[in-house]
Amino acid sequence: MSAKDCGNHHDHRKKLFRRLFLAFVGFTLLVLFLVLLIFLILRPTKPHFLLLDATVFAFNSTPTTSNLLTTTLQVTLSSRNPNARIGIYYDKLDIYASYRSQQITLPTLLPEAYQGHKDVSVWSPFLYGNRGAGGPVGTFVSGRYRLYVNCPAYIAFGNRNSGVPAGAGIKFQLAQSCHVDV
Repeated sequence: MSAKDCGNHHDHRKKLFRRLFLAFVGFTLLVLFLVLLIFLILRPTKPHFLLLDATVFAFNSTPTTSNLLTTTLQVTLSSRNPNARIGIYYDKLDIYASYRSQQITLPTLLPEAYQGHKDVSVWSPFLYGNRGAGGPVGTFVSGRYRLYVNCPAYIAFGNRNSGVPAGAGIKFQLAQSCHVDV
């Protein structure tokens, strides 16, 4: 009788492990299905950025051994949220100018912003810097997901006709799309 009890006990343990395994697999499949369903409903996409214009107030290089570049410019950047069901909260926005992957201005902190569904936000910060290099290309960084937005600005400094005088500076209308990496 005790040999018979051990056999039943082994079968019950086998059935218990099988049921636990099937429950775990079923739960995992349910979670994966829910994640897929939420993704298909929300269809999240990254925001679209445009560099609208750049006004150059100072762009001076010192022809010494240090090659110091003094830069003062104002850029106008817009962001469009293409999502119909998802808003975007920008909690930390830094923008700076760079040339050949070398930062030439100090980072400028933009105000926190919430961008609703299909909404457009526009920023026009001033960028200042004294660095060793030359020529502006904008980069934009966002908080949690760390959006890296690269906005190439091809500005012809030798040709005064390519820009419009704007007070003490020269304004260049660009309206160039930016590349967004998450």
